[in-house]
Amino acid sequence: MLPRGPLREGEAIILLDRKDREYLRRLNKGREISIRGGRIAVEDLIGQEDGSTIRSSMNEPFVVVRPTLAQLIPQLPRKAQVIYPKDIALILIWADIFPGAKVIEAGVGPGALTMALLRAVGSEGSVISYEIRPEFAQMARDNIAAFYGPAPNWTLKVGDIITDLDEVDVDRIVLDLPDPWHVTQKAWEVLRPGGILLSYLPTVLQIKGWVDSLKEHGGFAYIQTMESLLRFWHTKERSVRPQHRMVAHTGFITLARRTASVKPKP
Repeated sequence: MLPRGPLREGEAIILLDRKDREYLRRLNKGREISIRGGRIAVEDLIGQEDGSTIRSSMNEPFVVVRPTLAQLIPQLPRKAQVIYPKDIALILIWADIFPGAKVIEAGVGPGALTMALLRAVGSEGSVISYEIRPEFAQMARDNIAAFYGPAPNWTLKVGDIITDLDEVDVDRIVLDLPDPWHVTQKAWEVLRPGGILLSYLPTVLQIKGWVDSLKEHGGFAYIQTMESLLRFWHTKERSVRPQHRMVAHTGFITLARRTASVKPKP
């Protein structure tokens, strides 16, 4: 990723119009960007400073910026629901994803969470992703190549984490699976003592089955479940009010710490 300096060929950009509507585009030479009948030559954008204002052929002004991860994620090409930025933020903090960490991810989807994990672990860390559907794995590869860039510390395995997980001494495991209870024992085996296991699930019934599995296993402590509700506010002149639409429930996040031994059942 190239977050500084003038805009470069091949980069992704966001064009913001006067109403702060966002348009994700790519700077491919020889092409034009078309928005509402107006055209902008890509060559006019390459070399501009991040945050510059440029006008289309219809004289409409746009602010051009590199996309933040929060702006990029909702607009990624995808075949499945993406994990929302508000939930990714919780995952990174509560799973305590740190520079140099060894992280296992299962359920890659379009690669949104993968990009966030790669940024968090840094060049000294590693992310190993499991995806059972080849077409989803390919989409994640394409998105990360297009919107993140080279990721030599990322390994993508097309397979089922339930049967194929074979890493050792893992710091963190993040699951975006409908039935994570099938991974409980295997996760305990590969996590280091004190490591964190986190899952993302949409429904209460799934949460109940997952938490029951963790408690019955006896090898996990500090089991917590949470959700995040995000509401933006509209501010204009003398009007300050909540926006009419908000991102309410999207999913539940459950985390647990791997204990050094399995607690015997009474």
